[in-house]
Amino acid sequence: MKNLNLIGNRKLIVISCLLLLSVGIFAQANFSGTWSLNESKSKFGDSQFRIAATTMTVTQAANNLTVESIMAGPDGEMKTSAKYSLDGQATENTGFMDMKSKSVVAWSADKTSIVISTTMSMDGNEFKTTQTWKLAENGKVLINDQSMPSQDGGEMKTTAAYDKK
Repeated sequence: MKNLNLIGNRKLIVISCLLLLSVGIFAQANFSGTWSLNESKSKFGDSQFRIAATTMTVTQAANNLTVESIMAGPDGEMKTSAKYSLDGQATENTGFMDMKSKSVVAWSADKTSIVISTTMSMDGNEFKTTQTWKLAENGKVLINDQSMPSQDGGEMKTTAAYDKK
């Protein structure tokens, strides 16, 4: 009788461990927090034109992501706000110089990163940007890999790294 009890306990422990492991595997990344640009971890290439917030406050709740950003501008700090839907629905935001943008967010298969695909129109010209967000260093660093059109007609890729405050 003792051996049956021991076998039953082992099965219960194994099943419990598998459940905990599966919860960890399928856990969705949460980007909430206040993030500060870390220039030494960032890669802006040769471009002197840097599109990166110095500070971001991100709120992630249910299927919504809200990003409050502060960027350095020619006349001081510029504050922007954007809201995204995390369920794949398009969202519209108004940014710098009242420019309208439409964005769609897609989760990676393992739910550890998101891709924000944005389409904007300026002076009758449409252009697209892509941001890939992922967490690094046990959630202490937010990496934003961004791709956008460059002035020469090519593509400019940058990486902005943000430390959690």
